[in-house]
Amino acid sequence: MKKVVVGLSGGVDSSVAAAILHNQGYDVIGLTLWLMKGKGQCCSEGMIDAASICEQLGVPHEVVDMRDVFQANIVDYLVSGYSVGITPLPCSQCNKTVKFAPMVEYARETLGSDRIATGHYARITYDETSGRYQLLRAVDRNKDQSYFLYDLSQDILGSSIFPLGELNKSDTRRIATEYGLTTADKPESQDLCLVESNGSMRAFLDKYLAPKPGDIVDTTGKVLGQHDGVHHYTIGQRKGLGIAAAEPLYVIELDAVNNKVVVGDRTKGTESECTVNRVNWVSIAEPATPIRAEVQIRYRSKPVPVTVIPLESDRVRLVFEEPQFSITPGQAAVWYQGDKVLGGGIIEQF
Repeated sequence: MKKVVVGLSGGVDSSVAAAILHNQGYDVIGLTLWLMKGKGQCCSEGMIDAASICEQLGVPHEVVDMRDVFQANIVDYLVSGYSVGITPLPCSQCNKTVKFAPMVEYARETLGSDRIATGHYARITYDETSGRYQLLRAVDRNKDQSYFLYDLSQDILGSSIFPLGELNKSDTRRIATEYGLTTADKPESQDLCLVESNGSMRAFLDKYLAPKPGDIVDTTGKVLGQHDGVHHYTIGQRKGLGIAAAEPLYVIELDAVNNKVVVGDRTKGTESECTVNRVNWVSIAEPATPIRAEVQIRYRSKPVPVTVIPLESDRVRLVFEEPQFSITPGQAAVWYQGDKVLGGGIIEQF
């Protein structure tokens, strides 16, 4: 039997991934990364459910303490970003630095396995012509998580299995019920793990960043209201501004240097291009010339036509066919051709 280390968060998706591989004859070892204390998946509650699944399947269960790594790579990363007026995306950062790379290393060096698996909704294929592993969208577009996986290396993709990539979420629930898994009816995780654990992003940030009152202004500099910290706002935000206006106003800039939140109408929050850094080319090698693709500038945003122009130092310029609203520094931009993830990176400040 081929040995595979399955990352178990304690949720139904990873549970079904482990059960499918076990049923296919793999020698499964469950691995849970302890990321932080508190409620929710990846925490103490998740570890208990993961252990229960391993006991039910009759497979070993390992727990690795990753709290210091999570603190340095995710918590400190988020706090640092919000403090200077950007809105970091923790999930892709977490997948690369906290989950996949450490899992592959632990599987190889400690558990004697060259394969890992997770419950992510995405697919991996191998292209003989280019000699590269390719990351594809999941069959279930509503659950597709390829956006969060753009930063994985060729080595990690070649070592990974995504058993749920060809399934719909309803299939996953059905399989969990058929196997009688203890997590079959577990509610879906609805938010970031830090939000689940702390109650809200505001509550999480308030543990690390002190209130810093300042002005909410329009694009002319006119003071319209007050805020208690730019870290409580994000580009494109409309609700919760506490401003009465004749037309809807949106956050269009976070000026952390001058401690101002700048608001304006929707037209003032659109851009025809942006630059992206920390680029990782996934399914193809870095091109020497511009390419046409479709890009998502947020996880739930609609893919839109774009020209991707390679720059120096792992950067690209994205030129949109039509101006886009709410382009947010710190978030990921991920570009595709069909279902294939070509590459992605982090949106720079304008």
